[in-house]
Amino acid sequence: MSAFEDDPREERKKKKKKKKIKSEEKLGVTAKEKEENEEQKPEVNSSECVLLRGIFKVGKKSHDVLLTSTTLTWTPIMPESPTGFSSRPRCVKVFINPSSHKKEAVHIYREHVAPLFKMADVRTDITVTEMRGHALSVMKELKLDEFDGVVCVGGDGSVAELCHALVLRAQLDAGSPDSPVSAGLPLGIIPAGSTDVVSCSVHGVRDPVTAAMHIILGHLQQVDMCSFSSQGQLLRFGFSAMFGFGGRSLAWAEKKRWMPSSRRREYALVKTLARLRADHCQLSFQASNTNTLSEQLNQEEEQHQNGDLEGAESWTTNQGLYLSISIMAIPCLSPHAPRGLAPNTRLANGSAELIAVGDTSRSEFIKHLKRYSTSSGQFNSSFVETHAVSAVRLCPQTVIGCSEEESEDDSRMTAIIQSETAAVFPWNIDGELVEIPNDVLIRVHPGLITLYGEEVPEAESNVSCSCI
Repeated sequence: MSAFEDDPREERKKKKKKKKIKSEEKLGVTAKEKEENEEQKPEVNSSECVLLRGIFKVGKKSHDVLLTSTTLTWTPIMPESPTGFSSRPRCVKVFINPSSHKKEAVHIYREHVAPLFKMADVRTDITVTEMRGHALSVMKELKLDEFDGVVCVGGDGSVAELCHALVLRAQLDAGSPDSPVSAGLPLGIIPAGSTDVVSCSVHGVRDPVTAAMHIILGHLQQVDMCSFSSQGQLLRFGFSAMFGFGGRSLAWAEKKRWMPSSRRREYALVKTLARLRADHCQLSFQASNTNTLSEQLNQEEEQHQNGDLEGAESWTTNQGLYLSISIMAIPCLSPHAPRGLAPNTRLANGSAELIAVGDTSRSEFIKHLKRYSTSSGQFNSSFVETHAVSAVRLCPQTVIGCSEEESEDDSRMTAIIQSETAAVFPWNIDGELVEIPNDVLIRVHPGLITLYGEEVPEAESNVSCSCI
């Protein structure tokens, strides 16, 4: 072959290249035309009859295709992914608690969540926890830059452990052991517990598919958290705490872990109501301000930098007998309390709701409890006071009403709270029993963690408690 003759192979390459260029120009994939096509839609003469219109794949991209009696037009659909979801995760770390509630967490994840993650091209790395504290130990060593988020499949105890772990890890990474630091990754909650108050507060329902879709679509919600400390030592981070009736009823429930959750809950309520007692406490609190979330975050940062951990606001102190004291940074919605245990607070308003129930008769206290399952009126009693607070300090002093006639089984529980000098008081912190011998300081930290979900005003209600 002469050097001046065209190589047939080269000729075919040139023709193929020209054809590709023409095809790209025709389909509108040049940079300039992409910008134009984002707003361009197929134009149709109103007098023409549309024979067919739909979304078709042309090459590897979706196009809006329109066929009339005289023309065929197609326009690339830009962008390919839904707009507004820049926070959609591509890879998440999943923790599954196989022991939560009815031990259905693994089944819930495999049947309802994993298929959705697969369809949405969300990659996962799964750890099935083996004991309490397992997730915390894994989070301490996890390479966070490999993931876009963390997912918890379990109940409120599992959620609390992972939220605590995320904030502690953020403090560790920031080299700030004394000041809370916002968690570096968002947390998605797949409900698989008995009450799931955190999940209900951000989703409105206890539905794993709804929770999974919030994760897939990247819906993010900043949420306030509290730090709980005693004698200057941090105990944990969490969303809510109950002292008195709430702590004692949980202590009774923990004695009967072998019971089904509904029966265990009713047993604990009946036992605690039968031995209803008031604690003599010194209760101090700081009223929350009305600043925006960003202003509160800046104010908190300035206080930490200046070493002013107590803040500039004054404390209000009361002393008296209390049957129940609750501090909640989120509404704590559940099927049992559709408006929430703390209906006057929100997920991210920079404050917590303090609910202090003074000493009253058993019948009046039961009426107060029953109102949580209705639409309103939980706090319409003279013995109940509520405050929006940024900090609370609770110092239990004595326990009233210990009876010598209690059974041997009862005495095993009451023995730890009979003596002032060696008192250990049961607290319910995010559904976990924590026994604390001294005063407790609770401080609200605005927007400390980010959860996948969107706040709802009220939860679905389909459960009632027959015991009261």
